Amino acid sequence: MYQFQGKQQTALSGANIEASTMFLAKVFNWMAIGLGLTGFTAFLVFNSSAAQQMIFGNRIVFYGLIFGELGMVLYLSARIEKISAQAATGLFIAYSVLNGATLSAILLMYTATSVASTFFVAGGMFATMAVYGTVTKKDLTGMGSFLFMGLIGMVIASVVNIFIGSSMMSWVISAIGVVVFTGLTAYDVQKIQRIGGSGIMNGGEAVIRKGAIMGALALYLDFINLFLSLLRLMGDRR
Repeated sequence: MYQFQGKQQTALSGANIEASTMFLAKVFNWMAIGLGLTGFTAFLVFNSSAAQQMIFGNRIVFYGLIFGELGMVLYLSARIEKISAQAATGLFIAYSVLNGATLSAILLMYTATSVASTFFVAGGMFATMAVYGTVTKKDLTGMGSFLFMGLIGMVIASVVNIFIGSSMMSWVISAIGVVVFTGLTAYDVQKIQRIGGSGIMNGGEAVIRKGAIMGALALYLDFINLFLSLLRLMGDRR
């Protein structure tokens, strides 16, 4: 029920639209909470030289946070059916905070003006595609499968570029990232909408909360990665 992969369900019937809308609202609320925590944490770290030294002055700490974040996402995805709603919520909040600590690096690397302008551009693109995913009658399953392959290709290319260090390859990866995460936004919103109309709203508070957390995590990752891809293309470095 919480999986955000695989075959799409059939189009929503009129009777399920209200439940779908309520579920989408819960998902977006949790996504907003996650983004708010990430932004607030990044701001705190940016304004604390001690925190910067602890995180970026020690590679063990920095990479420990990175792998910790990855582990949380993998654990949530694999164990969401088994853990409690409170545990799922706690992991999502912890992930948002840790991600804010590591993402504070962008405030050190890029000017505040370019970060703010890129954030609003990303927000506009995200909102546009979220609306499209909500209102379109087209089944986006095929597009989602194609975009997932593009995502895998991006990951492989990024790993290769760690050793090559090509600025051109980095630019191409970022440009592909904008396309991939823009498309995934519409795909994930449509999928979440259909999950909301498939009966999850009748499953009890714990089921609803865990479903909303997983939906929020998917959209949170879409937005953050879209923002970072745009920032690498548009951002002015300090």
